Amino acid sequence: MTILKTLAVARWEYFEKIKTKAFIISMVITPLIIIAFAVLPSMLSQQEDESTKIIGIIDPTQNYFQELRNELSKYKFKDDQPNFVLQNLYNSSLKFEDMKKIADKKVFDGKIQGYILILNPKTDSLKFEFRSKSIGSFSDLNKLENELNNIRIKNYLTSAGLSQNIREIVNNNSELVQIIIEEDGKESSSDFMVVFFSSFIFIILLMMMVIYSGQMLVRSLVEEKANRLIEILISSCTPEDLLTGKILGLSLLGLTQLFIWALIGITLAGAAVIPYTAFENVLPMLIYFILGFLLYTTIFVGVGSIVSTEQEAQQVTSYLSLIMMLPVVIAVPAIQNPDTLLVKILSFFPLTTPSIMLLRLNISEISIPEILLTISILILSIVFMIYISSKIFRIGILSYGKRPSLKDISRWIKEK
Repeated sequence: MTILKTLAVARWEYFEKIKTKAFIISMVITPLIIIAFAVLPSMLSQQEDESTKIIGIIDPTQNYFQELRNELSKYKFKDDQPNFVLQNLYNSSLKFEDMKKIADKKVFDGKIQGYILILNPKTDSLKFEFRSKSIGSFSDLNKLENELNNIRIKNYLTSAGLSQNIREIVNNNSELVQIIIEEDGKESSSDFMVVFFSSFIFIILLMMMVIYSGQMLVRSLVEEKANRLIEILISSCTPEDLLTGKILGLSLLGLTQLFIWALIGITLAGAAVIPYTAFENVLPMLIYFILGFLLYTTIFVGVGSIVSTEQEAQQVTSYLSLIMMLPVVIAVPAIQNPDTLLVKILSFFPLTTPSIMLLRLNISEISIPEILLTISILILSIVFMIYISSKIFRIGILSYGKRPSLKDISRWIKEK
């Protein structure tokens, strides 16, 4: 293998791909889209609370209206405007069903956001309903539910003859804070959203980067085979030079993309959009990220050399993409139960090792030997796949027509 020819191929591959509009767009747009998915929901939920909501209540006992109005008065916007205005819709001269019809009409006419209906108030089967023409804000519903239940408990304790101090103790809930402990004595509080963000986002970025770069590589190989450019390249260098050069070029392209994404992440962290705690284990995460990218790149090179049409390339790469989706599917269960047998097994399976370890690093303490072992498995897998891909690439890159069978590929690998 000639180093100069390999570097020439790598440089050509790098500069040809980095100048494409698709790469430039994906390099910036992809992380911004992912960040938007993480940040946009909270921004939208905050915008929902820009205007005061008029809420009605039908309470046959009239025990809830005044107290609920007092409790809701503590919810205010930054300009000191109330979050809620409670309107009493109970009318003793009307039947219950007639009151509901009038309240429903107010909702449809837009006079009120919705109304609270209290059912069976003097029995043990007391029920609260919030009736509106849309689902509404989960945050608002949670506030209403908490306040109604607090009033219900307070009224029950008062009727039981308990003093004000005891009622306050019963009503005040103590928060359960989760603390992660480590063998060296360190302690840290756990925030599910931070853990989810710092793990899940890295997995998504790796998946999208591998899928995009892999498909771009396979597509370029198909085009080079279709216009016979590959024959000109092979006449100037060996298949091994071409293979290694393409892997180096695409890896440099991936590192460039990763560098740009890191700058975007640091900028967003500085702007308090992303918490700094999301980058606590950034060094080992980068190692798994880069090794995972290299592993899949070598696989895509081998796969790309045996296909001759765009349709075949899409079909074959879709199978690899499905494997990349597995850690995304089990992300939430894995965060909640990181020591399950399935998670441990997938940690040592090379195709899922990068994604699963990216997930586990922020969930629980992982021993240094286990980290070194999984990294060693990845490195050995990359070396093995380069060897296999070079065998397939050497013959497959000049094969046209029918796609080779598994038997043909097996024979190519065994050839010296």
